[in-house]
Amino acid sequence: MLLLIPGPVTTHPRVRAAMAHDYAPWDNAFRSRYATVQARLTALAGGIAGSHAALPVQGCGHFAMEAALRSLLTPEDSILIPQTGAYAERMLRLAVEAGRVALPLTVSQTAPVDPGQIAAALAAHPAITHLGLIYSETSSGVINDPAAIGAAVRQAGRHMILDAVSAFGALPLDLAAQPEIDGAVFTINKCLEAPPGLAFVACRTERVRACAGGAGSWSFDLADVLAGTERWPGTSRFTPAAPVIAALEVALDLLDAETQPGRLARYQANRDMLLDGVAAIGLHGCLDRSDQGPIVVNIAAPDDPAWDLQGFVDALKRRDVLISNFYDTPEPSFRVGCIGAVTPADMQRVVGLMAGALDEIGIRLRRAA
Repeated sequence: MLLLIPGPVTTHPRVRAAMAHDYAPWDNAFRSRYATVQARLTALAGGIAGSHAALPVQGCGHFAMEAALRSLLTPEDSILIPQTGAYAERMLRLAVEAGRVALPLTVSQTAPVDPGQIAAALAAHPAITHLGLIYSETSSGVINDPAAIGAAVRQAGRHMILDAVSAFGALPLDLAAQPEIDGAVFTINKCLEAPPGLAFVACRTERVRACAGGAGSWSFDLADVLAGTERWPGTSRFTPAAPVIAALEVALDLLDAETQPGRLARYQANRDMLLDGVAAIGLHGCLDRSDQGPIVVNIAAPDDPAWDLQGFVDALKRRDVLISNFYDTPEPSFRVGCIGAVTPADMQRVVGLMAGALDEIGIRLRRAA
């Protein structure tokens, strides 16, 4: 089955094979491997050893985002969150439920956030200490520019928490060049092409220590995670998903071989093949081509009374392709992930299968309303 969802993704056979073993996470040899994995992730984020650390949080990206908001914001801080889509809405909710002061900022959900709008908003609200930004907004497919927006944040003397969940591993990140980023949140089951179950916050250790004691949750306390990893490198406070860590190690080897720019280029080629292919069968993407990122593409649903998203998903599944069975766009669409161990040749084949699936469910009018 080819997974074309924006995480979990199709993984390489070597990654899957790494999970077919039992591991003792407290064994010294495994601890050494895990410590090396964390160091590699810190370096991939552009962090500096000793000044930055990739701190693990078991679970999905939202778990790590909650940990970041609780551990990198004090109760006296406040965070402005541009409402770029569903994942920005979730960041806002997580911040509020953690007892932090969080303010939404209305922005376009079909184009990248304008750094000038951020600069103006921060100037208008001098009490705000942080900006919360979604790098790759999975609901729409829009990519925002953390370097340009970060420059505005830095010039205003503020800080940033970056949701890099569906960006990390493909899109560039350089924490050393962006000291305004207190933490960047990511998970391993998207552009790193590893299995689900583990997320990280790549953060400035100085900020983590400055906020120690305020998380209000032992499980989500990054200061406690940092203290543990510094005292016993390669360990977790609680039993980790050891097979997932082993698979991540292999996934990082594959990324090293492909390189981050190479992986991004492959995802861009996947996107372009998909968009060109669906255009040839009468469909089109929901975004302007210039604003369409390489992570996930929303295709406008055909304006045909026979259209049924679940029916289309099921017809594709019978063809060994699985896409999302829900959409986050204002108008009906179907969502296709361009990430994972997938090639442009796969995408070309999938478009043909989509045409067959549309015929199977009786779609005659392909053009969206």
